[in-house]
Amino acid sequence: MSPSVNKEEPKVSDERAARSHSNAPEHLVDLTALDRTFVLELFAEADRLRAVRGTPKAPRPLAGKTAALVFHKPSLRTRVSFTVGMHELGGDAVDLGVVEVSETGRESVEDVAHVLSGMVDLVVVRTFSHRLVQRLAASATIPVINALTDHSHPCQILADLYTFKLRVAVPDGFEPDAGLYLNAEANSKGGVRRVRDPYEAVRGADMVYTDTWTSMGQEQEAEWRRIAFSGYTVDERMMAAAHDDAVFMHCLPAHRGEEVTPEVIDGPQSVVVEQAENRLHLQKALMVALAGGSWNRTPRKTRGRRAQAQAIGA
Repeated sequence: MSPSVNKEEPKVSDERAARSHSNAPEHLVDLTALDRTFVLELFAEADRLRAVRGTPKAPRPLAGKTAALVFHKPSLRTRVSFTVGMHELGGDAVDLGVVEVSETGRESVEDVAHVLSGMVDLVVVRTFSHRLVQRLAASATIPVINALTDHSHPCQILADLYTFKLRVAVPDGFEPDAGLYLNAEANSKGGVRRVRDPYEAVRGADMVYTDTWTSMGQEQEAEWRRIAFSGYTVDERMMAAAHDDAVFMHCLPAHRGEEVTPEVIDGPQSVVVEQAENRLHLQKALMVALAGGSWNRTPRKTRGRRAQAQAIGA
């Protein structure tokens, strides 16, 4: 969903700081330790980058910097958004794969982290093993961004959720990671709930969000997953249980006829195209914040009401 745009023009400063925010994390491995103020500033910067994109006022705070993009999984939105984002910010990107960076490769993860730290300014990793990202972050002296592991997808979540309440509906055996859920439940003061009935979850929601039932690497489980998630398809009837003006989101790629019907994902309530574009703006802001930039910031205006987000079968 397109965020509100801060119309105030960015101001370019002559100072180049090692970190754009005093409260910016050293790395983005997951979301558990992120400072709320930093996240709100990140959203504000994404608003500003979006507003000036393609204009003469568009800043290039990462000029002269290079990001190493490590991809072990097929990627469309993640690869394109980070590559295009780095170029639009004035920097460059180099692609690496499993041959150059892996836990079973010709070099240790620690050696790879040391070498990359001396040659590039930022590492973006999309892989299966969360431990690989943790090891890179532990040894690197430059920021490491988790662009997807089997444990966490913080860039997607940041791009999707600004200040939403969340209710998650999943079948038995597909619950969120217990540790992450308990932490989110405790920090949200009741804003995060887990239910079984998808209709209970969508009731009164401002946003309905689902994801594919079978992720990459789980293809052999596809048939029984279709059985397990029977009844969780987001169709027009389920959308009718939400608010009249509720929107539909999906992080893509989608399997029409499984987790969502064509009538919903291609219908007037769907904002999946805008949602995908927002990956670019948010990740540009994230790279500026972690890799160092030269853009002064102003506080983001708070929204008038807290929206409710809905995750179905995520």
